[in-house]
Amino acid sequence: MEIDLPPVPPEAGAVVGPVAGVLIAGASIASLWAIGGVVARLRRGEPAVPPRPHAPVPWAGIDVATVVYLSICCQFLSSALLPSPATMADKLAGGVLGMATATSLAAAWLLYRQAPASALGFGLRSLAADLRLAAAALALILAPLLAVAGILDRLVPYEHPIIDFLARHRDLPSLMLVGVAAVIVAPVAEEFFFRRVLQGWLEKAWGAIPAVGISAVLFGLAHVGQGLAWVPLVAFGAVAGYLARQTGSIVPGIALHALFNAASLALVLWQTAPAVDR
Repeated sequence: MEIDLPPVPPEAGAVVGPVAGVLIAGASIASLWAIGGVVARLRRGEPAVPPRPHAPVPWAGIDVATVVYLSICCQFLSSALLPSPATMADKLAGGVLGMATATSLAAAWLLYRQAPASALGFGLRSLAADLRLAAAALALILAPLLAVAGILDRLVPYEHPIIDFLARHRDLPSLMLVGVAAVIVAPVAEEFFFRRVLQGWLEKAWGAIPAVGISAVLFGLAHVGQGLAWVPLVAFGAVAGYLARQTGSIVPGIALHALFNAASLALVLWQTAPAVDR
């Protein structure tokens, strides 16, 4: 079960309040500032993100296939263990358990296959720099992706069961469950699989540009069924993939993913607020 929350614009015809207007204006200014910084670096002949030396991942295609198999098994088992009938809260909890278990088993498999712990991409040695990269990347992409999401929503309305769930449940346990799923578990699990396990292997096989592109497209397609939200998620995946390629770490991508989902969740809560207790 996918738990990502892409940016969701206000419903068609909704009045954008002053707080939302200030936030959108702030995101637009931040985006222009970040774009200006990237352009300045490129004009100086420097990459947008300075590369860090890192070794290629040691795993092979069979290891990637094993990780995919483990993920499918965990998702199937987490669904099979749900009560019948299952509520949305049950499904969310099952999705969290399935993703966390799949990520743990995948990491354990790669370590069993003699991959060093550093190859998994979770190193915190450059945490401060990684968080700065994530914040700068969020400033760069948030406003443009919100704009694209808004246009696409007019063509094919965005749908996600979590939006309906949050429209009816604003109690603390429900908010904590959605927050853990969207801001913690999904970013860790998806960045590990798409940007480290898959993209890391593809970089060895086909090179950096195809690897980033393929992992980004597959990341977007994993969210098909939620309107056209998968389209801007391809762009998001490309940015997260570039960060992983340049740094050899998924920590910047995890932080970016968490911030992106947190902003999306805040927007969803704002959008659905009038529907509470009606």
